[in-house]
Amino acid sequence: MNEATTLLTLLTVHFIALMSPGPDFALVVQNAGRYGRQTGVMIALGLSLGILLHSILSLTGASLLIHQHPTLFALLQAAGSGYLLWLGIGALKGTWHYWQQRHNASGAAASTSPGLTIASKRQALARGFTTNILNPKALVFFLSLLSTLVPAGMSLSGKVSAIGMLWLLSFLWFAMLAWLLTGERLQQKLRAWTPIIDGLCGLLFTAIGGTILLNLLLA
Repeated sequence: MNEATTLLTLLTVHFIALMSPGPDFALVVQNAGRYGRQTGVMIALGLSLGILLHSILSLTGASLLIHQHPTLFALLQAAGSGYLLWLGIGALKGTWHYWQQRHNASGAAASTSPGLTIASKRQALARGFTTNILNPKALVFFLSLLSTLVPAGMSLSGKVSAIGMLWLLSFLWFAMLAWLLTGERLQQKLRAWTPIIDGLCGLLFTAIGGTILLNLLLA
């Protein structure tokens, strides 16, 4: 398989993975409608930078080193599960608070757990990057993807192209998602559905974080 075919296969598999619902996808959906297009695009940039780092670590062998050392990988899993649980529980608390307010006084605005509020572009960038880089499933995915599809004898220019294309595809996908979600009409609908979106995203974050933690404790 030549390098062009390798790159095309790599991008195809990665794009399918990007479209699958997960923490990255949920983070964009949860926050783009609430905070607007610029925040959504900054989250997309943060997520793609996390993917860029995962790709570099995988191709340089650093991810393999982490994966082969149980203590290092366990620490990453613990940090990742804790972060996802923090996001999930915070979103669920915000949803619960909203429904309590609505029960006590109709027309109450949707609320967000204070620690989860995104108040600046820098916070949006950091939220996206942290969500991706601390996801141990992402480390395993990129390690498996790149070790399987990228041959050891691939040229340096080919590997650099693979890393650059994975980053660009990731950024364009999440930025496009944020752009579509922040159209004026759709944004109004999303804001009305914010408590439900928060609740679903909270359940997803909590389920993934809880599963990682449970697997870690049972290992």
